[in-house]
Amino acid sequence: MSLSVRHILSVNDLTKKDCALILKTAQNMEEISERSVKKVPILRGKTILLCFFEPSTRTRTSFEIAAKRLSADAVNISSVGSSLSKGETLLDTAKNLEAMNPDILVVRHAQSGIPHLLAQAVDCPVINAGDGMHEHPTQALLDLMTILKVKKRIAGLHIAIIGDILHSRVALSNIILLKKMGAKVSLAGPASMIPLGIEQFGVPIFYDIRKVIPSADVIMMLRIQREREADSFFPSLREYSRFFGLNKETMKHAKKDVVILHPGPVNRGVEIAPEIADGEHSLILDQVTNGVAVRMALLYLLCGAKK
Repeated sequence: MSLSVRHILSVNDLTKKDCALILKTAQNMEEISERSVKKVPILRGKTILLCFFEPSTRTRTSFEIAAKRLSADAVNISSVGSSLSKGETLLDTAKNLEAMNPDILVVRHAQSGIPHLLAQAVDCPVINAGDGMHEHPTQALLDLMTILKVKKRIAGLHIAIIGDILHSRVALSNIILLKKMGAKVSLAGPASMIPLGIEQFGVPIFYDIRKVIPSADVIMMLRIQREREADSFFPSLREYSRFFGLNKETMKHAKKDVVILHPGPVNRGVEIAPEIADGEHSLILDQVTNGVAVRMALLYLLCGAKK
């Protein structure tokens, strides 16, 4: 079997069969990460360019680890220290990188649509590692895997996404993917952080998290993206935490078997209390572990599956 798409740009492009294949492959990849020697020669001789033009820890590192565990050569490129800082256009940079014959281009950029633009300009597969406030498809896939491993299903689950919906590419990718797989998705957050027109995705909106938490099977907390001046959308962090933070008090109304996700990095004491982030319901570190497996699966399926 193979994917129906050549690039991973949006979860909207993936079929249910694609998602099933990615997750099945990711499950097989998990065993590699549990070995004493965490390396197999599946992608030996392949070159993965990690073009991260925006800060990242989890996504960039997990892609690099994923490539190396499959024996591919991972090369990191950033705007700082590259010819972009000298005035070269992004397209010219991409064309020059393509001339070095890479096998996959992984791209993160602060501007929405850049991975789509590069996918039209280069011959190799492109993976969107997060573009502006648009999408983050690999995060949604690892979230899907994380939920499935605990809940054993997606269809029929109620998943509440809470926080800075406006600036979150994670929220959009998860809305599309989770609804595609049959989940009920609700959004909650300050009115100033709910994007206009989001209702078109068939998601109910709440401005009081106490109205959505009691029925949620999964609570996905989102980070306040202060680098996008998100903290200008509410009076103060203390005020935000009081009304939209997940803490012991709000968790009293949650289901006993609820699970909590967060894409990271976590603003402890703001969107989520430390004891909740580290508590029994939290799957935050599981998400990080599953992220490596999902990204290994994607690298393999895009350039190594035929071999």
